[in-house]
Amino acid sequence: MAEIVRTLNRDDRDLTSDAAVTREWLVTNGLGGFASGTVSGAVTRRYHGLLAAALPAPFGRVVMLSQLGDRLILPDGTVHPLGCDEPAPFGGERGGIGNLVQFRLEAGLPVWRYETDGVVVEKQIVLPHRQNIVHVTYRVLRAPAPVTLQLRPFLAFRQIEAAVDRPLSRTYRLGAEGCRYEVSAGPDLPVLRLSIRGADLPLTLDGGDRRDAVYPVEAERGYDSRGALWTPGFFSGQVHQGQVLTFIASAEEWRRVDALPPADVLRFEVERRRRLVRQAHPALRNGAMAELVLAADSFVFVPTGRVADMMRARAEGDEVRTVIAGYHWFTDWGRDTMISLEGLTLATGRPVEAGWILRTFAHYIRDGLIPNMFPDGRDDGLYHTADATLWFFHALHRYVRATGDRATLQIILPKLVEVIEAHRRGTRFGIGVDPGDGLLRQGEAGYQLTWMDAKVDDWVVTPRRGKAVEINALWYNALRLTADWLEEEEGPGAAAPYRELAERARSAFNRRFWNEEAGHLYDVVDGEDGDDPACRPNQIFAVSLDHPVLDRHRWEPVVDTVRERLLTPVGLRSLAAGHPDYKPRYYGDLRARDAAYHQGTVWGWLIGPFVDAWLKLHPDDTAGARRFLEGFLPHLDEAGVGTISEVFDADPPFTPRGCIAQAWSVAEVLRCWAKTQDGGEGKQAGIRL
Repeated sequence: MAEIVRTLNRDDRDLTSDAAVTREWLVTNGLGGFASGTVSGAVTRRYHGLLAAALPAPFGRVVMLSQLGDRLILPDGTVHPLGCDEPAPFGGERGGIGNLVQFRLEAGLPVWRYETDGVVVEKQIVLPHRQNIVHVTYRVLRAPAPVTLQLRPFLAFRQIEAAVDRPLSRTYRLGAEGCRYEVSAGPDLPVLRLSIRGADLPLTLDGGDRRDAVYPVEAERGYDSRGALWTPGFFSGQVHQGQVLTFIASAEEWRRVDALPPADVLRFEVERRRRLVRQAHPALRNGAMAELVLAADSFVFVPTGRVADMMRARAEGDEVRTVIAGYHWFTDWGRDTMISLEGLTLATGRPVEAGWILRTFAHYIRDGLIPNMFPDGRDDGLYHTADATLWFFHALHRYVRATGDRATLQIILPKLVEVIEAHRRGTRFGIGVDPGDGLLRQGEAGYQLTWMDAKVDDWVVTPRRGKAVEINALWYNALRLTADWLEEEEGPGAAAPYRELAERARSAFNRRFWNEEAGHLYDVVDGEDGDDPACRPNQIFAVSLDHPVLDRHRWEPVVDTVRERLLTPVGLRSLAAGHPDYKPRYYGDLRARDAAYHQGTVWGWLIGPFVDAWLKLHPDDTAGARRFLEGFLPHLDEAGVGTISEVFDADPPFTPRGCIAQAWSVAEVLRCWAKTQDGGEGKQAGIRL
């Protein structure tokens, strides 16, 4: 297997000051915790930090170590910052790139190369898998004479969604035992443990200094952007050519910190990542797709903070897994998990974890619904979604098709029958079958129940109350899948009622949703303001799903409309240009952004259903379908380096926006890249349980 490296060089103009401060990196720990920042080292978001630890409820994810200022002091006394080494002061600039000459990802792990006056130092960051620990390793590659390395930690224990001026505590205490240091902020808060391995860099205390800091991206997004970071002092000492040292910060006990030397932690993590690539679909084992296999790993995690769920699963001999929808601010969302499951786990050769995810969410079903999301730091989910549960059927079908795991199907199928019956009776938030035509309607004042779910205060931007086109495409697909499963497990008699429901819904759909004047499907029928003729991407699901609800002779005009009016190099627009509500850019404060979120803004994940629909119309055109994915390749050098963003501006140059790493964006590109390999359906290699 070729080495997986992505390199940005200053000499090639890839690392201008502007680029280095807007490009970001991300490393995760498999628990929901992470380290992330800008390539320059500047801390520009509330979420940036070298250790955002995933802690049990009620804390959730907590930024504990925000920044590590690092500088070289040469024998003549001159000081050379390695990148941006201090918090940006009020009114100050985001910071330059100092002596940074190269940034690269090696197997997805960030490495910086600094050069100054003949001294060359590299820095690398790794998080031991499923540990709230970060290792920052420095390698002195060249030093004609000994130089002094100075490291200053900056911290503020703060939940990741809290404003930057609202840490969990404003009082910090430092304890020491030899070369081990512990920072505490109160009896009920976790302790941050600090140490250095491989060199003698004693800690010099300077009074527990506070540094004012500004977070410019938070200011741009309309949030509080001024806070303070605390530093106990700085580690400082001489280093020599060839020396390797590691700064360690941990929310774990010392016995976990001491369990492995830093060199082994790095070696084991790199091998784990190589193994992930080796087990992926053959089309995904090299180049950019191998990078995305590693990016996919960042979203699959163990929610250790939900202790009751962990204990329940283990008592049953099972495991809990779920999916972070996006970094930095999303938690696990039911809809995103089900849409992402095939690309994140089946295309990447991780079917066992796919089964764990499905069985985990089956336990969460309430009143015929799976949760929309789990708020950070809470044990219970929120159920305000009309489509996540219907995507569950789709995900289970793709899983069973790939693995042949009938045992999991038999466990979950009775719950899915209950889901359908709950929808027939009517369940929460006005979700239920219209007895008049068999279509599924949804909507309740103040709630946003479809994937187009932007809401600001009491303003639901795209309420879509009524009968939404993709909800009914998913409903029909779910009915057909359930009927097939029941026939296989119990015989035709058990399946017959669900086939009848499906046929009734299909007939009504084709009668009600086709907009003859526009030549495409209505987005919503029987809505608050009647039938909505807006040209949106939701209609593509009437073609793309395994059981298309739309009559065959209307597939082509729908796909052609989507291609001509919504397709971009990085996904589909959420609304066609020309509509009065169309917004060409996604920027500004929360209200401005949410006003544009589904009003033109491009969503990367929608390329997946478009490719599916395209191949249904043109089954021999896998090369053409592959070309629809190629626009994502240059994007891997933007925003979140080596991963795919949540959204993009609706108009060229399609600037990436939103989360720097989004699960369903990565998942759908991986899935479709495998699907378009060698003209086949992208069947998973060797996936059997």
